[in-house]
Amino acid sequence: MRYTIIGSGAGSRRVSKLALGVMRFGTDTDVSTSYDILDRFVEAGGTFVDTSNNYAYWAGGTQGGESETTLGQWRRDRGIGDELVIATKVGARPTDVVERVENGWANQRNRAWEGLAPENVREQAERSRERLGVERLDLYYAHVPDTNGVPLEEYAAGFAALVKDGVIGQFGLSNHWSWQVERARAVNPEAARPSVLQYHHTYLRPRTDIPDPRLSVDGQIGVADASLLAYLRATPGLTLVAYTPLLSGAYTNPAKPLDAAYDHPGTVARLAALDEVAAETGATRNQVVLAWMLGDAMPVIPLVGASSVAQLDESLAAVDLELSEEQRARLDAAGR
Repeated sequence: MRYTIIGSGAGSRRVSKLALGVMRFGTDTDVSTSYDILDRFVEAGGTFVDTSNNYAYWAGGTQGGESETTLGQWRRDRGIGDELVIATKVGARPTDVVERVENGWANQRNRAWEGLAPENVREQAERSRERLGVERLDLYYAHVPDTNGVPLEEYAAGFAALVKDGVIGQFGLSNHWSWQVERARAVNPEAARPSVLQYHHTYLRPRTDIPDPRLSVDGQIGVADASLLAYLRATPGLTLVAYTPLLSGAYTNPAKPLDAAYDHPGTVARLAALDEVAAETGATRNQVVLAWMLGDAMPVIPLVGASSVAQLDESLAAVDLELSEEQRARLDAAGR
């Protein structure tokens, strides 16, 4: 395993360069399989796990919390202490309860969300700590911008108070515009500035102008676009945690087509380059994508999911895959 440092000062932590997302643990991924995947991740040297207080409400028609509960019980059963760095999130947990539906997420997008009022953020931090069985949340993200009218400055201050009180180690932002990241960093004291950003990022480049009906009429707020990546390069001390780097299997599984956001000429060119490098290295497309991200000069941590140990093992093998400078240059240039 390879490691890096996230954050600075008292809240900084050394974490594995590959993070494990446990979003579906305890719902679509049963508890026994969840334990097997977590055991394998730790055995391989993994120390960075990601969840949220709302995972996975769409899978069960609940308000979420199943993922945190499963992770917390595994920690207790295995005697895992603070050597494991846990990130969780707040702000997108439903406040209503509906019956389970077969089409999960698609039929639940219009549910009411909790938002980021400081009193809710503090209350949910306590609930997450209880489910996870930890004294402090290592990394606590604002999952999405507040949807209930709370100003950014107000909820940023709420996270700063949690850092000051020792409830959380670091404040993170997920799915925010880059101007919101800058504003949150400007209004908070240095010790409580957002230090980790979580966005969708992968080798293929999606269109970002397609409106999100829930969060923004201006486009895809949760994508690491050019503005966000440029901000990351220019801001020492920030780390990008990249979710869905393997496009939920679409790189390798013909039964999972690419999202419409990837339907443009650049995708064809980049997939061709990806296949060339995969053939040269004997690796899978997924492994080349992860190796490309792990070797980036930017501080990027791929966040991988897995529904089986075999899937996790494929991702773990990418940690040791070294791309040549020429291969990286070819991958970077494709589609330009």
